[in-house]
This record gives sequence, C-alpha cells and structure tokens, in this order.
Amino acid sequence: MKEKVQEILNNIRPSLQADGGDVELVDVKEGIVSLRLKGACAGCPMSTMTLKNGIERVLKQEISDIKEVVAV
Repeated sequence: MKEKVQEILNNIRPSLQADGGDVELVDVKEGIVSLRLKGACAGCPMSTMTLKNGIERVLKQEISDIKEVVAV
C-alpha cells in the first residue's frame, strides 16, 4: 500500500510545488498515512485544509483502505 500512496503523492506533488510547497511520505500503518508538509506548506495557515480536503480526499478515493491522513 505504501508504494501506491507514494505513486498518488507523486501525482499531487506538482500542484504543491507550484505554490512553493511539497509533501513527504513518512509512514503508512493500519490505514493511517503520515505525511510531512515541507517548504511553503509547512508554515501555511491553509495546510490543514490542503491535507484534509486535498490530499486525504484523493488518497481515500484511490485507496479504499485509507482511514485518515495526518501531518507529523
């Protein structure tokens, strides 16, 4: 599952990089994906919305076993 999550993140990454940010996959355990937001995303007040409404939504659509996405 970790490889599939990484593949999806690679598809999302250009959108984040266009705004000066990036995302790093830390771990996938029991349906919980741990991500580290980097660059402009790390300090952005909208990062929670990006994480939940953007990244989490896409991952859940593509992988039914994903329960939650959390920032570490």
